[in-house]
Amino acid sequence: MGNLNSAVIGIGSNIGDRYRHITSAMKELEQHPEITIEKKSSIYETDPVGYTEQEAFLNAVFRITTGLEAVALLDVLQGVEHELGRRREIRWGPRTIDLDILLYNDENIELERLIVPHPRMHERSFVLIPLKEIEPDLVLPGGCRIDDCIQDLSDKEGVRKWRKSSGADESAPFGS
Repeated sequence: MGNLNSAVIGIGSNIGDRYRHITSAMKELEQHPEITIEKKSSIYETDPVGYTEQEAFLNAVFRITTGLEAVALLDVLQGVEHELGRRREIRWGPRTIDLDILLYNDENIELERLIVPHPRMHERSFVLIPLKEIEPDLVLPGGCRIDDCIQDLSDKEGVRKWRKSSGADESAPFGS
């Protein structure tokens, strides 16, 4: 492996067995030789944003180290989405699985296929609330402390810690 890069990935699902989609995606990523999952948030159930005529999402974020460059990492994530049946039909519409690179090192990347830091992450409770769990002192691009950014969001009531129906400890990070 060359240099190790640090990235934060957002994951979400709102079709079918949402928990299984998320854990399957994580297993795929864990098996990749160039990806190590370092830290995972709890899973949150979140009301849909943008296109609201759809089921609630399960969302989480996790931090990885990887030898992959950002675009190669994007290719891996989109490959996992495709394998798990992701179809891009409606913008912000329902999806079996959604994997987004939120942060990649401290880099600013602007390509047609990839913009990092994720351009809308600071306005999304379903990203910031789980992100705060794994990066409590994070200062977001633009200089907003994560606590202050969350304070300013109007949709944070729509983000709730989710408990598996098995009654497992709800505060345990998913897949642990």
